[in-house]
Amino acid sequence: MSVFKIKTIGVMTSGGDAPGMNPCIRAVVRTGLANGLRVIGIEDGYDGLMRGAFRELGARDVGGILQRGGTVLRTARSDEFRKPRGQREAIRQINNANIDALVVIGGDGSLRGAQKLIEHGLPVVGVPGSIDNDIYGTDMCIGVDTALNTIVDAIDKIRDTASSHSRAFLVETMGRESGYLAVQAGIVTGAEMVLIPEVLTPVEEVAAMVEDAYRRGKTHCIIVAAEGFRPTTLSLGEQIDALDLGFTTRVTILGHIQRGGKPSAFDRMLASRFGTQAVEFLLAGKTGVMTGLNGREIAAVPIEEVIANKRTLPLEYIQMARTLAR
Repeated sequence: MSVFKIKTIGVMTSGGDAPGMNPCIRAVVRTGLANGLRVIGIEDGYDGLMRGAFRELGARDVGGILQRGGTVLRTARSDEFRKPRGQREAIRQINNANIDALVVIGGDGSLRGAQKLIEHGLPVVGVPGSIDNDIYGTDMCIGVDTALNTIVDAIDKIRDTASSHSRAFLVETMGRESGYLAVQAGIVTGAEMVLIPEVLTPVEEVAAMVEDAYRRGKTHCIIVAAEGFRPTTLSLGEQIDALDLGFTTRVTILGHIQRGGKPSAFDRMLASRFGTQAVEFLLAGKTGVMTGLNGREIAAVPIEEVIANKRTLPLEYIQMARTLAR
């Protein structure tokens, strides 16, 4: 498609919400308008795309949303869109609305959906939004910094009560397949141990650490565990407590509190840069790509390459967590 034929772009958020999605939507809308484009907001992710849940967005429609968590366009996961029939219906709705190109903000599943639309001939630019920071091709995703600060604040508060009662606390963070949040939080909060799905850690090793911390006279013991670690945090807490290692054990599952709240200044800036660049990529004829933070620069990373690879957790972080916990 010639870049000169793009007159209307759509913008949508998909999958799990992440703090900073609203600043990104705002940037897409205002950059599009500044370049003479119509901008259509697509509500409820791919589900809304198939239903034609569209509304035109002006500059004022995205005013006052920079500081809001979540996404004003709402989001959803859609099994139906994974089927060829759902994809055909989405393309039909896009054509009926005269949408020439699309900006998709979301995680791995969202980008896989974007690739399906690309295969149908639609110009698409993806924007990585995932608090797990598990998207290949970018140093940082929208929402990671805010989620990490939420976790750090929670652990700092838990440490106060842990010290008061001489307890071992297991704090579960999000991260089904990625331990990024757990490792980062463990390092910056001084946790005694970090448990992540990427590294096998026997229960006996966890128990030995808890017992050693008690014998050395520590007033508390903080263990940060990603939700994808096995055994589950609740099961691990029960096993450790049953061993009577000196500390009584408590489990805190932070859950969806990590997704909410005002996006940090870093996330607002990153999201604004991603949203602006996404529109500029489309105007320059760059489609089928994702905005990726590479050092200080925003790069165009082929979505095919993004979904074909898995972002791995740097070993240096894992080693650092172990070294600094001693």
